[in-house]
Amino acid sequence: MTGSIVFDPLIPWTVLALLAAMTTAAVALALWRGLSGWALRALAGLALLAALAGPVYQVEDRAPLSDIVIMVEDKSASQMLSDRPSQLSEAAEELAARIEARDNTELRRVTVADGAGDAGTQLMTALASALAEEPRARIAGIIALSDGRIHDADLAPALPAPLHLLLTGRDTDWDRRLIVRNAPAFAIIGEPVTLTLRIEDSGAAPGGETTAPLEISVDGSPPERFSVPIGQDIDLPVSLPHGGRNVIQFTVPKAAGEITDRNNTALIQMNGVRDRLRVLLVSGEPHAGGRTWRNLLKSDSSVDLVHFTILRPPEKQDGVPVGELSLIAFPTRELFLEKIDDFDLIIFDRYKRRGILPAIYLDNVANYVRSGGAVLVAAGPDFASADSIYRSPLSPVLPAQPSARVIENRYRPTVTGKGARHPVTADLGDGETWGPWLRQIDVEPMSGTTVMTGYEDRPLLVLDRVEEGRVALLASDHAWLWSRGYEGGGPQLELLRRLAHWMMKEPELEEETLFAEATGQRMRIIRRTLEDTVGSVTVTRPDGGTLDVTLEEVAPGRFEAQYDGPEIGLYRLAEGDHEAVIGLGPAAPREFEQTIATPAILEPLIAPLRGGMVRLEEGLPVLRNVREGRPAAGRGWIGLTPRAAYETRSVTQSPLLPAWLVLLAAAGLIVTGWLREGRR
Repeated sequence: MTGSIVFDPLIPWTVLALLAAMTTAAVALALWRGLSGWALRALAGLALLAALAGPVYQVEDRAPLSDIVIMVEDKSASQMLSDRPSQLSEAAEELAARIEARDNTELRRVTVADGAGDAGTQLMTALASALAEEPRARIAGIIALSDGRIHDADLAPALPAPLHLLLTGRDTDWDRRLIVRNAPAFAIIGEPVTLTLRIEDSGAAPGGETTAPLEISVDGSPPERFSVPIGQDIDLPVSLPHGGRNVIQFTVPKAAGEITDRNNTALIQMNGVRDRLRVLLVSGEPHAGGRTWRNLLKSDSSVDLVHFTILRPPEKQDGVPVGELSLIAFPTRELFLEKIDDFDLIIFDRYKRRGILPAIYLDNVANYVRSGGAVLVAAGPDFASADSIYRSPLSPVLPAQPSARVIENRYRPTVTGKGARHPVTADLGDGETWGPWLRQIDVEPMSGTTVMTGYEDRPLLVLDRVEEGRVALLASDHAWLWSRGYEGGGPQLELLRRLAHWMMKEPELEEETLFAEATGQRMRIIRRTLEDTVGSVTVTRPDGGTLDVTLEEVAPGRFEAQYDGPEIGLYRLAEGDHEAVIGLGPAAPREFEQTIATPAILEPLIAPLRGGMVRLEEGLPVLRNVREGRPAAGRGWIGLTPRAAYETRSVTQSPLLPAWLVLLAAAGLIVTGWLREGRR
């Protein structure tokens, strides 16, 4: 029970102050005039003013409230290193017992795990949530058991009591980590891109070591080992071997005594792209669709096009001097013998043998295909003639032979069952709405895959692989009708674009492939094939364990499955002869970027309220009571600030001046003053 005097005025304070001023002025006037009752008048005014102020004696029934101590336990990944888990658990239990043994004190324990994704240790976020649930006036202290490596210090709340850090770890801890800077997401195939690497030691690192081994592996291949200096930036040129995703893993083997090797690996995933695609277009003669290929290839800024067109065949005799038909001779020898390997794709558009390109040139084109090149034949009526390009050294690499029949009938191109599974022709749209073509060259497939048919289901588009290269045969020269919108047109641009890029071995258009797409720790495994079924995919985890994952067909020729990786690192996928690698999460998570315990990050939050830092390896500190504003830590001890908080259960008020007593006293003083002045 506590008592105090409070005021509950009957009139506003401003009016009361005005009356007090008027009373003071009246008393001063009486004193100036020499009236003998001025003192009695002053006492009467004071009594009336005191009554108007409403003095009340207030009695409160208070119940004391306990102090609250918040203990934050950092159980993030970096706290699982070395003997930190045992340090943390033993200290937390002993400290909790001491706090709970104190009079009038409650303990709130807050556990901090790894943040979502790669957010690191969100200790301040957890502390802010804990403070929001407790009355700030009851917080006597905050104790954090951590290695000090927090990642949300900028989100620290305003602290109502001193913060103390009990630091885990040991003075002898040391760590070595690998840092990769400026790794681009894309790089040009075959051209070096410079990565900056650095091997850095921190903590109580052993002296005498100036170099460390570095292992480099591309797409899971056996690593190559190099010796590199410690503590220096290293510029490393890297060339991507193929298009699509390239996974490059850099690893520094774990050294003796190192606290962890989780930050000794850097996993870089770069997409390989071509700088410029060089295409040679050989047109046999001008025709209505001759510009189709040229427009397609010239519309792509990444394509360098060389167009070889026969405008005046040798058999044409019109008397025009050759010098007036062209400015320079076309460099056929240079293109077809010396520079042919510089091209990514060669297109023969309605070309026939006319003696302009000798057989040795075409034989060189066939060898170009076998060694990894690509040839596309867009056939016209000449393909069925005696001068057909099929009747040349190119015939061994072509997937179909002409029957010498040219079909001049109306038909609508149709995607075959295999074509519905092939990435070149899959999902091209509704074939029922496509416009018709009016000519087709009858061919008989000898190899490859027929992905489109035409008149009476005869082969229209045949794709084939010849040793290291690729060949495509389009048995019609009427694809241009779609680009003109003839009777609705069709996906001519998309079809020819896909066809050209498949022949240039773009990874996203491979018909037999295994790959994965990662989102956080989840990967989507994708197997594309022309077959009706596929086997299960064997997933090899970073720790060497394996698991077979069954795929389900989600679209024709596309099988998928979801897999959640249990840990961060490099995963290997295998199904039959197909293999792939993918990295899940960062190779060195944020928790392991810096692992040596330090109070530096929390120091700006500890200092304002004069908290302290104690290393747990030196022993658990003693708890003391300190007054607010005084130093809250010293050698071997940390302080808690008793808050003396209470809860008011009830309030009783009694007036100090009863109304009758005030009236009687004021009247008596006024009458006495009047009588005194009257007698005088």
